[in-house]
Amino acid sequence: MSTEKKPQTMKAATAAKKLGIYLPAAPDEFRDREITRTELAELTAQPPEWLTTLRADGPHPRDVVAHKLGVSISGLARAGVDDALTTAEIKELLTAPPGWLVAERATQAEVHAENARVKARNAERAARNA
Repeated sequence: MSTEKKPQTMKAATAAKKLGIYLPAAPDEFRDREITRTELAELTAQPPEWLTTLRADGPHPRDVVAHKLGVSISGLARAGVDDALTTAEIKELLTAPPGWLVAERATQAEVHAENARVKARNAERAARNA
């Protein structure tokens, strides 16, 4: 019986999500294999040039695009934004926001305000009941 442990691995898609990068834009040597937890930790601690460039310039995955634009992922879908966007494209949208972006940002602000109101109400109730 062998007591050596097999290193834990993850699919490239999972590693890309953890790194916050768009998988199709990653190099083939990253996309076409499984990544160990040790390799992921090394990529996080000392990112190679391709990872630094990808994080800075994109293309970015939808969750990152939504965050940078200040909208939800659902808002991107409603606007028909299905493709990954680069940092330059995101800056362009923020410089001259189209109607859908203004509307989705307003919706996002309303959601945040409502969540804050509910949180405050719940805290007030908890304080009264304590």
